[in-house]
Amino acid sequence: MIELNPFVIFFAAIFTNNMIFSNFLGMCSFIAVSREIPTSLGLGQAVTFVLACTTIINYLIYHYVLLPLHLEYLRFIVFIISIAAFVQLLEMIVERYLPNLYYALGIFLPLITVNCAILGVSLFMIIRNYNLLQSIGFSIGSGIGWTLAIVALAGIRQKMKKASVPKGLEGPGITLIITGLMALAFIGFSGIVQIQ
Repeated sequence: MIELNPFVIFFAAIFTNNMIFSNFLGMCSFIAVSREIPTSLGLGQAVTFVLACTTIINYLIYHYVLLPLHLEYLRFIVFIISIAAFVQLLEMIVERYLPNLYYALGIFLPLITVNCAILGVSLFMIIRNYNLLQSIGFSIGSGIGWTLAIVALAGIRQKMKKASVPKGLEGPGITLIITGLMALAFIGFSGIVQIQ
């Protein structure tokens, strides 16, 4: 098996293996928060930061605590606890130093804890046997790809406010259609590189 360069994994995580468009992970906050670009960008940055930090934390916990003690079967619980603790810490910091972003994100900042994209990256890192550098590249690339997707959707949704949309498609209906079309567009990148 050829070991992939961390930069290849980074770019693949943004374009060809985007968490939203190829794995459909993190859809709840993706659809709910993508109404305005500044809020979407703020959440995307928070998700990217949480992804990068929790992936490193979970990598170290898995390889230096769970594996030596033969407790790999606890990885789901341990990963969720470490993600929840980190997000709680981040929430307190954002509330203290960035109150405008905190109030704009509202309930969705604590919901980063249950964003399945965060847990998915930590699990993919284990399943794909990534080393630490590959895991960092994958997590940051996944976060940037998620941010790119949510900001693009927010821009389209802002333009759609001025468009005439049939009554039955307003809201989540047109949002899911747009997301599907964006996923089809990202399939065009799939010939570049695939990570499995």
